[in-house]
Amino acid sequence: MAKAQWKPGTLVYPLPAVIISCGATKKEYNLITISWTGTVNTDPPMLYISIRPQRHSYNIIKKNGEFVLNLSNKAMAKAADWCGVKSGRDFDKFKETKLHPIPASIVNCPMIEESPVNIECKVKQIIPLGSHDMFIAEVVAVHADEKYLNPTTASFDMQKADLIAYSHGHYYQLGNQIGKFGFSVQKKKRVKKKNSPSK
Repeated sequence: MAKAQWKPGTLVYPLPAVIISCGATKKEYNLITISWTGTVNTDPPMLYISIRPQRHSYNIIKKNGEFVLNLSNKAMAKAADWCGVKSGRDFDKFKETKLHPIPASIVNCPMIEESPVNIECKVKQIIPLGSHDMFIAEVVAVHADEKYLNPTTASFDMQKADLIAYSHGHYYQLGNQIGKFGFSVQKKKRVKKKNSPSK
């Protein structure tokens, strides 16, 4: 199979399109959309976000040491894109996107009411990497919209939540489930054959 070689670049796609909320006071509240994010540790639960130092949210998060990572869904796609291309220096992003700030339980910055999942985070380390600085943070609380919870198992229904992903300049809905963790080695259940009815 022939493959074309490109110069080194960031082609790990798809990625989540999340909106980070930050700010300790209403005057300071801001939203920034990023895709450079992911899990880094399980116990304690930790994640990272990478932000360019030139971005308005960078100094807000660095000063306060807190942020909320809000997952985005299809209904929030336009707002997520807008928050990624406009600056909080020039706009009140909550007002412009018609998203609503609600209090977090531990951190001082707001959560987005419309987001299906809000993840409260406290910054533990900032690592300068070049174009971006990586904020490594501990997850201190998670909130899930009850309308997306399975009433039987209390698990989060990702299909119902309509989460979106970002891939090379485009936004996509998540597709259908094709398996679950461990399905490749899961033993198939034997189906007992019923006895044929006697004639």
